[in-house]
Amino acid sequence: MTDLSTPNALELHHLSVAYRVGGRNRAVLRDLSLTIRPGEAYGLVGESGCGKSTVALSVVRYLPRNGVITAGEIALVGHNVMKLDNESLRRMRAESVSMVYQDPGKALNPSIRIGRQMTEIFELRGISDQAAVDQAISMLNRVRISDPIRVMQRYPHQLSGGMQQRVGIAMALASDPTMLILDEPTTGLDATVEAEVLDLIAKLRQELSASILFISHNLAVVSRMCDRVGVLYAGMLVEEGTTAEVFNNPRHPYTVALLRCLPRGGQRKDQIRLDTIPGFLPAPGATITGCPFADRCALADSRCHNELPPLHDLGGRLSRCHYHERAQDLPRTTPGSIAAAPAAHGREPVLRIKDLNKTYAAHGHALRAVNDVSLDLMPGQTLGLVGESGSGKTTFARLLLGLVPADSGGSMQLDGQPLASKLESRSADQVKAMQIVFQNPDSALNRAHSIRHIMGRALRTLAGLKGAAQQKRLIELVRSVRLTERHLSVKPRQLSGGLKQRVAIARAFAGDPRIVVCDEPTSALDVSVQAAILNLLADLQTKEHVSYIFISHDLAVVRYLSDHIAVLYLGRIMEIGPSERVFSGPHHPYTEALLSAVPKLDETEPSRVRLDGEIPSAVNPPSGCVFHTRCPRKIGAICEEQEPPLFDSEPEHRIRCHIPFEELARLQKKQEVIPA
Repeated sequence: MTDLSTPNALELHHLSVAYRVGGRNRAVLRDLSLTIRPGEAYGLVGESGCGKSTVALSVVRYLPRNGVITAGEIALVGHNVMKLDNESLRRMRAESVSMVYQDPGKALNPSIRIGRQMTEIFELRGISDQAAVDQAISMLNRVRISDPIRVMQRYPHQLSGGMQQRVGIAMALASDPTMLILDEPTTGLDATVEAEVLDLIAKLRQELSASILFISHNLAVVSRMCDRVGVLYAGMLVEEGTTAEVFNNPRHPYTVALLRCLPRGGQRKDQIRLDTIPGFLPAPGATITGCPFADRCALADSRCHNELPPLHDLGGRLSRCHYHERAQDLPRTTPGSIAAAPAAHGREPVLRIKDLNKTYAAHGHALRAVNDVSLDLMPGQTLGLVGESGSGKTTFARLLLGLVPADSGGSMQLDGQPLASKLESRSADQVKAMQIVFQNPDSALNRAHSIRHIMGRALRTLAGLKGAAQQKRLIELVRSVRLTERHLSVKPRQLSGGLKQRVAIARAFAGDPRIVVCDEPTSALDVSVQAAILNLLADLQTKEHVSYIFISHDLAVVRYLSDHIAVLYLGRIMEIGPSERVFSGPHHPYTEALLSAVPKLDETEPSRVRLDGEIPSAVNPPSGCVFHTRCPRKIGAICEEQEPPLFDSEPEHRIRCHIPFEELARLQKKQEVIPA
């Protein structure tokens, strides 16, 4: 509840920030004003490049060397941040405001144990020796780390992503800050870990009465966590209000467009294409005379292009739009009809996997990362792979691509022909038939070469094309991923994340593949770019009749693109079947927990099936059903002693569980879940 007797937690007054590039200042934030009240959680949303992270860095005065605040003021708990000397600024960072970054692996020092990093914080506050250790243990307990003494002895790389993020939050909260800044704190986390981190933040907020600035491109997460939300575009606040008002009744065309980009209500690729936002953000430093969104808005007229709209006060909420009352009349960009891909029924699988296993040696112990996996992939079909980190998804993909050899005994067939376990033992046709699109295009594309060079090399290597034939195919590929010929002369560093991912997809299609493995290809992208990439993948699948193995922790995205879904846990398939059957249920209890963990925009009373602890180590998996140590529906000793078979619950739908299908249906119909 807001406390009116204390100063606001954060106030930005007409803040403008620029980065000096090429000898001149390029504006990133433009006349930004916002307020976060005591105890309030404020969400800041918008595409990459809108200035969200720059807001966070400005508050703590951590801008890069070429960043400069050109105008305005920042007040933190009533103190003018701009006027603080170095000592006062250091004290403010240590005592009043803390920040949790998107990538906890980069925020933690990889060469120092967790315990030392934790105790150092308390030593800076004058607490030393055993008292600092005790305080560190207490703080790790506070963020629900069950064995803090053991965790303190580890290095960051020895912890899971979710555990690293909890440590990061513990370090941020060690000083009992009045202001907590969270910059994409759950991006890249599994659904269950994300839900746990969000629960933790919500509980700590109540305990500490801290105010929160929550920056995210995940609108559903912001909807769940925040009281109010501000929508940022080209460094300007274009809409602000309570979260419910903004997300249920948006009054700016940009907010409307962002919300329409999300796959919602069980939308599927064979029914509809996702709405996208045409065009691109204005470049940093661009001269903006009218509405910054005018060039991408179908409602814009000459007034919008020539006159900057003021922030209209709509009775406690704000909208920077001349025609805010018509914002929801924004025409949709979804095409009227979808060309259906040819049916795969009655055909032979393009890929057939039988009893696939992969065992690693880990400190003298056998670690079974993939365990007796069998499945078929049909031509033109998408198989979604879901499960927590450590479930074996990426190892399975690497086995398919021949990047790691499988154990002896299993088999793989491509188009009915044996597929060698090792990449070097495969024929040239088999190599080009299976390609991959990685999560991070920055790591996959050579920054030193132009797009033309990168694509040309792929066409020579995979398709054997040269000269005029190569040029013709190059232009076809570039156009197929909605790029233009002018993009060929630039280097990857000159492109946005979405454009780089399009180049990576085009390269994967250079050799006319039969199967493309998509390993988290949209997890780090904004919703608008994500929608464009998903539409692109769906269109290419229809045109090229290619099959996908689609790995993602975003279950809404998996549901949209996938025809079949396999749920993995400790390397085993716990459930596999048609997408809609897996999502509509009855499900395996693990699938039920995964689905219940996903935040939803239109969910007013979220409920979750909670899982105890983290996924066990594959070095020493539980006996019987490997899920029984965390299963909320465990029925007794049989779960501990006998491994359940993967039985047919209904045609094409299989579940690995001792509970009969009819009983699962009855239990899940009762919705016996614990409120989140």
